[in-house]
Parts: sequence; structure tokens; C-alpha cells
Amino acid sequence: MTADTVRWGILATGGIAGAFTADLIDLPDAEVVAVASRSQASARTFAERFGIPRAYGDWNALAQDEDIDVVYVATPHTAHRTAAGLCLTAGRHVLCEKPFTLNVREAEELVVLAREHGRFLMEAMWMYCNPLVRRLKALVDDGVIGEVRSVQADFGLAGPFPPSHRLRNPELGGGALLDLGVYPVSFAQLLLGEPSDVAARAVLSEEGVDLQTAAVLSFDSGALGSVHCSIVGGTATSASVTGSQGRIDIPHGFFFPDRFVLHRDGRDAEEFTADPADGPRNSMRHEALEVMRAVRAGETESPLVPLDGTLAVMRTLDAIRNRVGVRYPDETGEPELTLA
Repeated sequence: MTADTVRWGILATGGIAGAFTADLIDLPDAEVVAVASRSQASARTFAERFGIPRAYGDWNALAQDEDIDVVYVATPHTAHRTAAGLCLTAGRHVLCEKPFTLNVREAEELVVLAREHGRFLMEAMWMYCNPLVRRLKALVDDGVIGEVRSVQADFGLAGPFPPSHRLRNPELGGGALLDLGVYPVSFAQLLLGEPSDVAARAVLSEEGVDLQTAAVLSFDSGALGSVHCSIVGGTATSASVTGSQGRIDIPHGFFFPDRFVLHRDGRDAEEFTADPADGPRNSMRHEALEVMRAVRAGETESPLVPLDGTLAVMRTLDAIRNRVGVRYPDETGEPELTLA
């Protein structure tokens, strides 16, 4: 790493890896130097697509590459613990896709590894780095709508997804909750912290993954969070934050919004829109910029996506899965139930 350039490695070659890399190579102070896959052919194809100098058919080779500062882990989430752990142990900083891991036990293991090795680690929760979401959080934190009473958020895809699809595959941590529900849960906890109790219901597939899940999160403040996710119905992906003195609505795409509307008692509605200078609303550049800022500053975690917050979200996801009866083949014992 130089004062100007942070060197990246990409671990995995799927759709999300391609989307992130496309945003990354547009940043003048980022350099993608290598990509790895379990398949040499897949790594080579990806490298040729993006003009990446080195392609590895082995994760360890990428982790050991001394020219890499940060590795972006974009494997299926069942492999996050292994892939990110390999990179941290080898001395790389890591940005790991969401959900951070399969469960909180694995997440805690990664956090311990990062702290033992003094490496930067962050979940790729790009929503937390989005400028408009940060503006919304600042308004809520400033008390613009008073005390928060409730948060509602949903994320659903219409499908239909066949049983062979990764979203239906228990071996890959399939189901709506980990893939989509992590967004509404993370949104609620961004504004309210960790819930003290969780109630949940789900419709399960024949394979044993959740086709749709609804949960109510209870907070010590008296606030409630209502979250829903689905892989059998396309939802509005909307969110609403209601306070004692007003409300903020995100009509669509709450995790990468182009606008939100502030309603305050006795005042006209006020609309806040995304700044075109911030780039396309679906850009992941902001999380990359935050990683590079933190790494240059010698920080080992981001204040925007703190590790304690990531662990809190994982505890909530584990609690929801326990309530609805979803278990994965690679797990041993019961999902974590302890909430703050």
C-alpha cells in the first residue's frame, strides 16, 4: 500500500464479486492486483474481464500474495468463515460480504482472528456506508422525529427459485433470512441497536430453508422493529421510521435509496434526495472508500460498520432462525440465542 493506492484481491468470481470489482476499478486510488477462485479457469476468465494481472485457482495463494493489502471475500456465506479466516491469518485486511458468516459463533471467531493479527475487518454492509442512509441516521440521532417508536422494513424477491438454486440450498445457507433479511434487520439495528427479544414466524421449503420470514424485534426503549423477507414474493423494499414527533419514509430500495421523505408534526413533508455526485444508487464504491480510508488511517475496524454491531446482527439472525426452526448442515449444536 502506498499513500495513494490500496491494493485489492478478490476472492470468488460470482455476480456480487463482479459488481463490486466494477465499482472498485473506477476508483483512482484502488488497484485490483489478483483474483482467486477454486477453479483456475474461472479466476482467469474473471481476471481477463477486468484486466486483473494475476489469477489464482487456489484461495491460499491469494491470501499469501504480499502485494495485496485488502481481500474482498465474496464466496457463498457458508464459506465466509474459512475464506476470511485464511486471509486474516495470512496478514491481509478483509472486507467480507454479508451475511458476515453463517452464525454468530463463526463471526466471533473471525473477530478474534482479526484482533489477534491486528488486521482490519469489516462486513460489506454497503447500506451503512450509503450517503443518504447516513443522512437519515444523522437526522434520527439528532432527534428530528423525537424518540423512535418503531422501524419497519421489508425485502422480498418474486422468484420463483427452483430447489437447485442457491437460495433454496441448505448446503449454501439458503433461505430468505440470511440472504435478504439481513438488510431489514441491519436497518432496524442501525437505528435502535440490539433487540432484547425476538418473535418470528416463517414458511419453510421442503429443503428446510425459509421461503419467507417475519419477525418482531423488541427493544428496551419500548420501540419495536417489524421486518420481513421473502424469496416467493417481490416486496416494495420500503422502510419507515416512526418517532414521537414525526416519521421518515423510504418508499423503495431502502438499502440503496434515491430519496426519503421526512414528515414532522405541523410541518410540510420534506424530501431528501441522493446527490448525483455520489454515483449510481446501486454503487458499492462507498464501502470500498470507507475500507481504504480506515486502512490508510491504521484502523482495524470501521466506525460506520463496527464489528460489535455486526456481531449483534448475527445474534439476532441466529435468534430468528432458532424461533422458526432453520438449521444448516455445517452447524453443530443450537444457534446462538443470547441477545443484549
